[in-house]
Amino acid sequence: MTLVLTVIVIALVFEYINGFHDTANSIATTVSTKVLTPRQAVVMAAAFNLFGAMVGVSVATTIGKGLVDTSYVTINTIVCALVGAIIWNLLTWWLGLPSSSSHALIGSLCGSTLASAHDNWSVIRWSVINVSSGKAEGLWDKVILPMFTSPTLGFIVGFIFMGLLIICIKALTPRLINTIFGKLQLVSAAWMGFSHGTNDAQKTMGIIALILFTATKEGSFADLPSWLHFLYTPKFEIATWVKIMCALTMASGTAAGGWRIIRTLGHKMVRLQPIHGFAAETTAATIIQFASHWGIPLSTTHIISAAIMGVGATKRLSAVKWGVVGNILWAWVLTLPITALLGYWIRRALFVTGF
Repeated sequence: MTLVLTVIVIALVFEYINGFHDTANSIATTVSTKVLTPRQAVVMAAAFNLFGAMVGVSVATTIGKGLVDTSYVTINTIVCALVGAIIWNLLTWWLGLPSSSSHALIGSLCGSTLASAHDNWSVIRWSVINVSSGKAEGLWDKVILPMFTSPTLGFIVGFIFMGLLIICIKALTPRLINTIFGKLQLVSAAWMGFSHGTNDAQKTMGIIALILFTATKEGSFADLPSWLHFLYTPKFEIATWVKIMCALTMASGTAAGGWRIIRTLGHKMVRLQPIHGFAAETTAATIIQFASHWGIPLSTTHIISAAIMGVGATKRLSAVKWGVVGNILWAWVLTLPITALLGYWIRRALFVTGF
């Protein structure tokens, strides 16, 4: 029982880190265009992350039971997955790289589960058809394919949307443009914060639901006092209290800020004005909403970064600082394999110590 509660706390630590690590996703452009002060932007992002986190459970279900065979998942498996993801998140935060918390968690979970199954690769659900819905699920369909298609879509849509906006504002003065889109960017930033909550906060919800389901299966709650029976989960489900706890944790993490990554996204990659911020945020938030609806644990980091690149490229291709972009791309590509190895090695180390 103590172990289960400890693992839940570790999961919430990951959620808190996810909150400040990914703060920049929804506020970097708003801060860099000076539409809001950093403090105002963080408060708004925290509030809308909270609202978004309470909506839907599709992404949480994918994380909790759609990527690995849960019969091989133990409490120790989940601990190793969370530790691996936390290590990578802290490292990339320190380096100021906007890497994906989502992919860090997914990669680490897959690696840890593979180690728990003693290298039985069939535990990874690569691509399967859901009998009830008839839709393809698994690591390839829900994670790897979107990892490449979603940033590409973000770049293209951001470029096209910004191009259309430029055509529409030809007759306006620069001052009026900044005034109009300074106000509109408040809406787009709120929409981005809400979308981030509907996708990112749900990942830890799925992990905590998996913890409770696994603990129930292992009999860890057999001697629970009656007032703790709400922890008992005979089937995989996302309880309301789990939603509320994860939403509040992510919101508090967001409120802590993530200024290293904000500098990378909002200043180093491309110079932005309010109209560019509006275009990038609207593009990213809309794509994330579609992904959340279909239960795809998308990387909000990848989407907003790609949208900023697409929007910046409408000025001229040289306006985007491709050297910085190259560093970001390396972080994107390396996150899944490195965290999978971290999760695998940490779980194997526990085997050696007898756990």
